[in-house]
Amino acid sequence: MPRAIWSGAISFGLVNVPVKMYSATSPKTVRFHQLSSKTGSRIKQKRVDPSTGDEVAFEDIVKGYELSPDRYVLIEPEELEALDPKATKTIDIEEFVDLADIDPIYYDHSYYLAPATGGAKAYQLLLQAMRDAGKVAIGRVVIRSKQQLCALRPAGDAMALSTMLFGDEVLSPDRLDELDGAHEAEATKRELTMAQQLIDSLSADFDPTKFKDEYRERVLDLIERKAAGEEIAVQPEAEDDTPAPDLMAALEASLAEIRSGDADEPTPKKSPSKTGGKRSSSTSKSSNGSSSSGSSRSKSGSRSRAKAKS
Repeated sequence: MPRAIWSGAISFGLVNVPVKMYSATSPKTVRFHQLSSKTGSRIKQKRVDPSTGDEVAFEDIVKGYELSPDRYVLIEPEELEALDPKATKTIDIEEFVDLADIDPIYYDHSYYLAPATGGAKAYQLLLQAMRDAGKVAIGRVVIRSKQQLCALRPAGDAMALSTMLFGDEVLSPDRLDELDGAHEAEATKRELTMAQQLIDSLSADFDPTKFKDEYRERVLDLIERKAAGEEIAVQPEAEDDTPAPDLMAALEASLAEIRSGDADEPTPKKSPSKTGGKRSSSTSKSSNGSSSSGSSRSKSGSRSRAKAKS
């Protein structure tokens, strides 16, 4: 049973919905410790005063904000505590917006909200109302003494909460000088048509289970092999001197590769229909009513990605 990391209530208007908050993600990474190459012992870090070389005790460390090099403003812990946002234990909804209006760049961390004791009916009411309206709730919540902007949205049978960055925390792409040259480089109509064909050939329904952290898997495999005593020979990476093709040649080669992959696929046998006649595979329907042409595009995109990986 997962453990709630926060409990409180969703507040909109005069309605309160008691909820508990749970983690929605579990980022996976391979963590390493720092060891001495001579003894194999784990390295310990110390806080040292560079002016004296002496280790500084934790109770003697204070917070300072740097105004200029070597010039700081010292801040006392109680001064910061007086400014902490009040832990209201509520998610205060301020407005409802369309999901398409939120740029994903603003999302930070994701959580699930579940109804707490006595809140099931109000929880289900808000969830259904938001789903029917196609809206996302924008509000504020205090988590671990930090006020967060957040978005609440239906996620299947649950309510998902994503903390968000504030407007001044997202940098504008207008500050990138390289974009000036990109605006001046216009593509031809033929190039645009071929790019659209390539996108269509690689289009598929998003399935997150198809994608894995291949680098992490290779690292774990390396660790297991070395732990078993295997000697690992690292081959130097060869330099790629192949000149980059021009844009049109790259588009043509990409489309040709996808088409050749389609031609290599064996032609499926046609099965007789219920009336005894033959049914064309190009016009057959899948069990969910979708055209098989969309399925072939999805398979084509998968084959292309598989070739790119190899």
